[in-house]
Amino acid sequence: MAVRRAAVIGCGDVAAVHFEALETIEDIELVAVCDTDPHQLSAAQREHGVPGYASHEELLAKERLDVVHVTTPHDQHVQASIDALAAGVNVIQEKPIAHTLAEGQRLVDAAAGANAKIGICFQNRYNVSSVELRRLIDSGDLGEFNGAYASVVWMRSPAYYQARPWRGQWARAGGGLLINQAIHTLDLVQWLFGGVTTLTGHAASRRYGDVSEVEDTAEILLEHPDGRTTAFYGTLAAPQHRPVEIEADFGNAYAVVKRGLKVRWKDGQSRDKYPERTANSGGRSYWGVSHELLIRDFYDQLDSSEPFWITPDEAMKSLRILKEVYRQSGFDAPQNAIP
Repeated sequence: MAVRRAAVIGCGDVAAVHFEALETIEDIELVAVCDTDPHQLSAAQREHGVPGYASHEELLAKERLDVVHVTTPHDQHVQASIDALAAGVNVIQEKPIAHTLAEGQRLVDAAAGANAKIGICFQNRYNVSSVELRRLIDSGDLGEFNGAYASVVWMRSPAYYQARPWRGQWARAGGGLLINQAIHTLDLVQWLFGGVTTLTGHAASRRYGDVSEVEDTAEILLEHPDGRTTAFYGTLAAPQHRPVEIEADFGNAYAVVKRGLKVRWKDGQSRDKYPERTANSGGRSYWGVSHELLIRDFYDQLDSSEPFWITPDEAMKSLRILKEVYRQSGFDAPQNAIP
């Protein structure tokens, strides 16, 4: 396979796992980095020994690229991805697809007319627990789906928002807990259990309203096409991180996703365990362990005529869910308006 020339746009926190993947996967050459922050840009240049650019427009104009990794703050995702696709460059973009529904739809439309591929990073779909639970659901062995519960109970501090002020701003982040932390779990819930048709929910700032505009706590009842429901609770106000949990009741078994997958069969005879991989990464443990798998899969599929399976269309599903919660909660920021 020919060596693929890659660049990273946005050299902040989550870029670390992308750099690690690029170093690990064979036949990829990191040729440039890009960031609007001169300090982050110079640090990335020094660490990786490649040219740096202060704008993605300059990067795309001056470098011959096969793939760009877009790992910027939320409000900078879409334009960089659209411009790369227009230049014929494939895109791996971090979640969320966008900070607003309108911007997300712009990317959906651009991707539909592009010759290049784009994939959105919902890496937790590659977790052992996710893959095995989806396999068991699709096999029919679990029986009829009766309903589920999911939670994201983590902690943040005022320093988290003060270090990167955009995280607490509607205009840049597009939300708080739901769009920045819980979006992966909402994505898994809708992907595993057949989508979401309706929901009722509420989001609020319970703890960090003095340092952030956006919510830190939310509860939602999600209804699936078969009428079954998932109850979701999330907060950033816990004293310590708890593991993300998804518990699902089926006719033949009860399945628990928590540091892996455990299946308790209702015949009383057996329990199955599928341990999760452990992360060997400089990234944060709560980002999951599967970024490299998603990135490797994306590169492996570059020569295929089919789109990458986690498309912008697919990524819009979780964004619509959380934006509807914001609407029901009375957040009237323009970023939450439904077009």
